[in-house]
Amino acid sequence: MNEIVQKMQESTAQLTGAEAPWSVTQTTINGVDYKHYPNAPKNLAELLDHGRSHDENAEFIIFENERITFGEFFTRVDALASQLQSELHIKQGDRVAIAMRNYPEWMIAFAAAIYAGGVPVPLNSWGQAAELQYGLKDSGSSIAFFDQQRFDYIKDELSTLNIKAIIARPTSAVSAPSFDISNLIDAGCGKKPAAPDANTEDVGMIMYTSGTTGNPKGAVSTHRAVCQSIFNFELAANVAAMSDFEPIGKMLERGFPPKVLLAVPLFHVSGCHTVFFLSLRGGRPIVMMHKWDKIEALKLIEQERITMISAVPTMLIDLLEAPQWADYDISSMFGFAAGGAAQPPGLSDKIYTKLPDSFPGTGYGMTETNASGFAMSGAAYKANPKSTGIITPIVDIDILDTDGNSVKQGEQGEIRLKTPAAVSCYWGNEAASAEAFDKGWVVTGDIGYLDKDGFLYVTDRIKDMVIRGGENIASVEVEGAALTHDAVQECAVFGLPHAKLGEEVALSLVLKQGAKLTESELQAHIGSQVAKFKIPSKVFFETEPLPRNATLKVLKKPLKEKYS
Repeated sequence: MNEIVQKMQESTAQLTGAEAPWSVTQTTINGVDYKHYPNAPKNLAELLDHGRSHDENAEFIIFENERITFGEFFTRVDALASQLQSELHIKQGDRVAIAMRNYPEWMIAFAAAIYAGGVPVPLNSWGQAAELQYGLKDSGSSIAFFDQQRFDYIKDELSTLNIKAIIARPTSAVSAPSFDISNLIDAGCGKKPAAPDANTEDVGMIMYTSGTTGNPKGAVSTHRAVCQSIFNFELAANVAAMSDFEPIGKMLERGFPPKVLLAVPLFHVSGCHTVFFLSLRGGRPIVMMHKWDKIEALKLIEQERITMISAVPTMLIDLLEAPQWADYDISSMFGFAAGGAAQPPGLSDKIYTKLPDSFPGTGYGMTETNASGFAMSGAAYKANPKSTGIITPIVDIDILDTDGNSVKQGEQGEIRLKTPAAVSCYWGNEAASAEAFDKGWVVTGDIGYLDKDGFLYVTDRIKDMVIRGGENIASVEVEGAALTHDAVQECAVFGLPHAKLGEEVALSLVLKQGAKLTESELQAHIGSQVAKFKIPSKVFFETEPLPRNATLKVLKKPLKEKYS
């Protein structure tokens, strides 16, 4: 057995035993058996309450020139929650939408909605008017928090939507029937909300997926699902530290207290769960970025002595390859969490070249599992950079062939996950729910395999497979080969209709600034790494960045439509 895997298994066993903090037992939910953490918080209010145990004078949120302590955060949360109850007459289970970019008010609004008994509904802050209106209407939200830009998108539709709007950072006076969030907080200062009566199986939040096709779907999580997921993340972090302590020791010797750079959207699990929830519970300050900018990130790392960042791989590469990297003191940096997309070739090497004593990590999860699934950090990541990690204690996996039979270890198939952290359904969408959830199993739509040591490798999305002449071609494999060329900044592989073959392989790419590359040169480079039939027959050079959704995943549908 792989040495690091053995250490991780030993650490997991120590932490999940019968009397251990993360003990794991069996439970039955809706007739399905699961492994779960009986010691996890029972609802989201209890989950958030752990943040009240930290020094109230310690900084929690840093945003531009603003610094909010843990005490100030909860004072504002309690004040707003009490106003939601007394002035906006929120009822238990009412949906409360949040449509704003990364601001401190996003986290305050989310927590206040929980304490007031509501169900937070984070909406895509990159969405335009039609998408926001869809999310508000689909969720049946009765109250919604907006920043000014999002409010301007939908203000003329408020009466039709029957929504009470609360605006954060308005640029002009707010008039009835809308509310200024600052005025609500000031009016409720010193007040406490009535305790919410939330059961563990009640709806805790609805997070809209950032799909690549069609309308977003509202993933419904119970309080139990979110709490199990966060407890699972905390277990994974402790396992990583216990099984690979040398880099942790070097980090402690540097003397920089943990501080997280929030560079991803809060409306996604990577921002809400792995940064907001975990930092609040762990007592770590969050340095917020309104939007991603690599130079601004470098400045903040130096100024705030940031120790870790959670971001999608493209953002990490952007940061690591910045020509200005050497101009800033990044000696505090230690942790790199890369998630949300497949790991591009060379990311691990880039991290360790720039910061040899760092502790990078990655994982595999999705909105539908509240981000729980597989995880690894440190030595495990360094040894298996193309993997997404090993399974976490409350997750089961099954990999199926096209006939629905479980494959042997090492063979590829469609990945299915079963965990008490999974969402229960898609809000008001029985057809989509039936396709995605099967007797406790989440149908991921991803293709992958487990190696002999239990590391999961995700090789493609079913929808992204190119079927050329009956041969299945994984777009991820071809994209990985293209990305090893020094001239390629980003690329996407997709299928185009072909009269004889059914589909042919096409590739769109963006070159790095100042780089030159021809179609034949790229084809030869890819051909040196993959079978001949996988080489793209069509190569398209883009002058603009590839289209992406709010979580920075490339949208291939517009490319297919453009070139079909």
